[in-house]
Amino acid sequence: MTKKQEYKDHYPEKTLYIPGPTEVREDVIETMAQPMFGHRMDRMTDLYTTIVEDTKTFLDTQHDVIILTGSGTEFWEASTLNLVDENILVPTCGSFSERHANVAERLGKDVDRLEYEWGRAIKPEDIREHLESTDKHYDVVATVMNESSTGVRNPIEEIGDVIAEYPDTYFVVDAVSALGGDYVDIDEHDIDVIFTSTQKAFAMPPGLAVCVVSDDAYDREVGKDSASWYGGFQRCLDYYDRKGQTHSTPAIPIMLAYHKQMKHMLEEGHDARDQRHREMTEYVHDWARQHFDLFAEEGYRSQTVSCIENTQGIDVAATIEQVAEEYDMVFSNGYGSQLGEQTFRIGHMGEHDVESVKELTDAIEDVAL
Repeated sequence: MTKKQEYKDHYPEKTLYIPGPTEVREDVIETMAQPMFGHRMDRMTDLYTTIVEDTKTFLDTQHDVIILTGSGTEFWEASTLNLVDENILVPTCGSFSERHANVAERLGKDVDRLEYEWGRAIKPEDIREHLESTDKHYDVVATVMNESSTGVRNPIEEIGDVIAEYPDTYFVVDAVSALGGDYVDIDEHDIDVIFTSTQKAFAMPPGLAVCVVSDDAYDREVGKDSASWYGGFQRCLDYYDRKGQTHSTPAIPIMLAYHKQMKHMLEEGHDARDQRHREMTEYVHDWARQHFDLFAEEGYRSQTVSCIENTQGIDVAATIEQVAEEYDMVFSNGYGSQLGEQTFRIGHMGEHDVESVKELTDAIEDVAL
């Protein structure tokens, strides 16, 4: 049985280079410390409509946006309940895509997996071949954009183009560890649902889930007999259309932080933010090739999380601990029992830049190489 470990008054601050949560600007944190106000007041309408419409602008989408209190995990469940009657195809290439399949099974859906070795990317031609060769109709194909357990960035744009040829099959994308740090043209590639969490590349505090929903996905749910209550597209979007608010009490302080950070993101611009993340990725990948190797398949590597193969045989856990102790920086071990000591991961997302990431790699070199 878990025992209580008393929370202390002070902990040393550590700079985060993990796959999330990531670093948050000081002014964004300070924004949360405002007097509380009611979630049905006009001020709430001003706040919520601003963050929703600003998100649409930042993501360059004409689709609807839902922002709910919760983690991105909420929309694994909600999108499955909202769109799937029976059959769902889930290509799996790591821990989080596998978990998406597990969620659908838990909800009683008929799940087919298209399985890839960890570190390999999902291929659009494999999805095409599967859809062409089966007699089964899939309500949804669900894909992870950024498999942060392995450092794989799946080609969701090309996958979306394939699924667009099947108008009765909806495309759902888990972009939890990528959206905001890796540009994707949502509307151009017929993505029906794409969702993220605020604590990743958006560089906000944890606590909010963001979901972009196409008109087709909304209509699909309207025509179903059952759907998610909390994350129902119709319930969320109809309430927004009527009231400009969320249907249930939200985490208001975090929405205030969202408002502040989204203004920073709009000022930087989606293209510029994408380019900054590209530059960080290029630096980390070059460093990894020089000292170790990269675990993910070449040509399909994440722009926000690098999974580095431990070819030097360093003690990953000890290195993480020593870097945290001596440099007040935290990076991540490999994910789960498969990759725990075989890999380590660096999150280069949010407000980081090449200079700040170099501080971490210098520390790793000093400790382990």
